[in-house]
Amino acid sequence: MKTVTIEIRRGEARDAAAISGVHRAAWRQAYAGLIPHRPLIQMIERRNEAWWRKAAGGPATLLVLDVAGTIAGYATLGLNRARALPQEGEVYELYLRPEYQGLGFGRLLFGEAKSLLKSLGCRGLVVWCLEDSLNADRFFRGAGGRDIAEGMEDFEGRSLRKIGYVWD
Repeated sequence: MKTVTIEIRRGEARDAAAISGVHRAAWRQAYAGLIPHRPLIQMIERRNEAWWRKAAGGPATLLVLDVAGTIAGYATLGLNRARALPQEGEVYELYLRPEYQGLGFGRLLFGEAKSLLKSLGCRGLVVWCLEDSLNADRFFRGAGGRDIAEGMEDFEGRSLRKIGYVWD
């Protein structure tokens, strides 16, 4: 019988190509039809391997989900950027390759991100997602997030509402 390893660890520069691939696949699946095509492709192309190599050493913490040697997802986290909210931590991004979604890996990665923020002394956290991203909405509500804030994101003249979910 073969044992499959599942590890959540800090992302490193050597993971940049794999993280870029996760980003590309996850964003195409999550945002096609929500974010206009041109700005979506521009955002995906900007987050290339070089960008992720630099991000691995940047101020935000980068976690990767490694399933049997394959980077299946990532999360970025740090201090809350929305000064009007009292929560001190923020999960900036949480994405999985489409073929790894719906299997519980997102809950594992999110749980590790929450634990890490708590261990760093952050009281509470916030996560933002587009209101029309039904999978993200379902995920964060299912994880116990309370919908308490909203904002707007502009994509080439098209404004989309975003929702802030919090955990105290």
